[in-house]
Amino acid sequence: MPRTKNQYKEIRESKKTLILDTALELFANQGYYTTSISKIALKAGISKGLMYNYFESKEELIKEIVYKGIDELLTNFDPNKDGILTNEEFEFFVHENFRVLKQNIHYWKLYFATVMQPPVHKLIQEKLMELLPGLLKTLVTYFKQKNVANPEAEALLFGALMDGISLNYIIDPENFPLEVIKSMIIDKFSHR
Repeated sequence: MPRTKNQYKEIRESKKTLILDTALELFANQGYYTTSISKIALKAGISKGLMYNYFESKEELIKEIVYKGIDELLTNFDPNKDGILTNEEFEFFVHENFRVLKQNIHYWKLYFATVMQPPVHKLIQEKLMELLPGLLKTLVTYFKQKNVANPEAEALLFGALMDGISLNYIIDPENFPLEVIKSMIIDKFSHR
């Protein structure tokens, strides 16, 4: 019996997910430059030619992986998308940020490795530059409501600390006290 359109669509999505997951693992563990399309295809158990039916290039593949991870994280930032963070929304974001970090450590290894390599960073820079001003504006508004002396600096400090904490956790997830640090971040930046 021939397959239906929905079956073909499911098969296509399944293969695409397999490719993305395999590429993510290889990029995170072996590096972007040393991971070839051939290595990804071999590990995924598909032909190199089939890879190109899903992604035109390795650059397109890394972009999709990084964009997908950023989008996942940002769904937890200002959940109602009104540009104003409440205390509950701020705390929710911190909790969810670290939950996502723990849940997908391979992605975050790749993310930090990517942003540290200028040629690779250029591939994702456009999306980051599109998102950062809005995030920063929302954080600055949040800290202004808290009567922080320098809300712009506070927002940048918060972002830098979140990045640094994430990086330290990735380096040593077994020994890094993420839950304790998470509570400290909430206490410091909630300004209750």
